[in-house]
This record gives sequence, structure tokens and C-alpha cells, in this order.
Amino acid sequence: MSKRNSQAAKTAARERLRIEREREAKRAKVRRQIIVACSVVGVLAVAGGIGYAVVQTNQPTEWEEAADAKVVAPANSSGKDGTTVLIGDSKTDNVVHLYEDPRCPACASFEQTVGETVNKGMEDGDYKLSFTLGTFLDGNLSGEGSKNALSALGAALNVSPEAFLDYKTALYSAEYHPEESSDEFAEDDYLIKVANTVDALKNNKKFQDAVEKGTYDAWAMKMSKTFDDTEDVKSTPTIKINNKVIENPSTVAEWETALKDAGVTK
Repeated sequence: MSKRNSQAAKTAARERLRIEREREAKRAKVRRQIIVACSVVGVLAVAGGIGYAVVQTNQPTEWEEAADAKVVAPANSSGKDGTTVLIGDSKTDNVVHLYEDPRCPACASFEQTVGETVNKGMEDGDYKLSFTLGTFLDGNLSGEGSKNALSALGAALNVSPEAFLDYKTALYSAEYHPEESSDEFAEDDYLIKVANTVDALKNNKKFQDAVEKGTYDAWAMKMSKTFDDTEDVKSTPTIKINNKVIENPSTVAEWETALKDAGVTK
């Protein structure tokens, strides 16, 4: 091979090597760009996911929304937002006021022991019955059974005062009142199941629709706030006779004594 040919071959080889290096540099640049782009997408995706999670976390719950919603007050209620529930046709000034929470086991015990006698005194005209119901146990125990049951009680009150009393009795009964830590009242189906033991509510489509649609959820939240704002009520049940807190009776005899001491006579 001549020197000229040898030189030309070397030049050609160097040119091929230069071109190959340039191609490799371009390929490396493209790879870097792809990696950077993917990284940016990944960061944005993570940021987006975090942002979505933060937004979701900050979204109000259905019950928080209900607290600010327009109140539909049930029939047979009165006062601001329908939070006054006063039952009884007697002309007497005597009032027995019960402060309860649907999930409260002590309330269930009171209802099972003395509830029938309490209701009979109202029916006999000895006094009127007033109710303020709270939902603090949902916060203490977690869940929403107290709120949901209170909303359902509003639906029962809308049917009639008698339906309200009978339904409350059923919810507090030994058969249907759940353990304090259980949240069965959070289930609409369970509340309707219990309601079907009450004549006025059995297969009552209007009542059932109100429970399932949460018609009285906003009312329940207003009622619960009224309970929370009552300064001299620290636990449930709290019982007042003519606006004076009494010691909770555990027997019918103790209840009758409490009425007598308060000046409520037949």
C-alpha cells in the first residue's frame, strides 16, 4: 500500500471515529433528556398525588357538610331549627327533660328500667316530656351511629310524637341496642330493621326514604350542638324535673320518689 493510500485510510478511519463519537454523544444527550423528562413527570405525579390526598383530607365529611346545611325540621318540633321537642297535651307546667345520646348504654339501661313509667306519667298528664339528644359518643368512640340514629329519630318524630317515643324505646331495648363500642346505628339498614318493630314505622316508605336520604341530618347536627351548649349537662342520661337536675333513678320506686320530691303529684 502506498503512503498516500495509507494516509487516506487513516484519515477515513479518524472521520468514521469522529462521526461515531458525535452519534454516541447525541444518543447520550437524548437519554439524559428522557431521564430528566421522566423524572419531572414522576415528581409531578407524586406532587399531584400528595396534592390530591391533601385536598381529599381537607374535604368536609358528610356530617360536617350537614352541620352547615339548611335545616329541615321534623313535624312536632319547635323552636330554633326545630331543636325543641316537647311531648304531651297536659296543661301542667311540670316538665321532665331528658338529655341522652343514642349510643349511651346508661341511657339504654334507664329506658329499659324506667322508660315505660316515664312515658306513662306524660300520658297521664302529670308532666310534659322534653328531649335534647347529643352525639358526643361518636367523637369519644369514633363512628357516626349517634348522629345517624338521631337523624332517624327526627324522621320518626316527623311521623308522630308517639312514633318517636316508641322508636326511641326500640333503639334502647335490650334486643337492639348495640354495645357502646359497636357502631351498628351507623347503618341505615339496621335503623330501618329496628323501626319495623314499631307499628307506625313498619314498612313506612316516607320514614325509610328520610333515613336513607339523610333528610334530618342537618337537624340532628343542630340538636347535637344544642346538647353540647347546655352547660349543666356533663353526662348521659341527665334528667331534669322542672329544670332541676336529679340523681338518675335506677328503679321505678326511685323515679316516683324523685317526682314527689320535685312536687309532681298525680
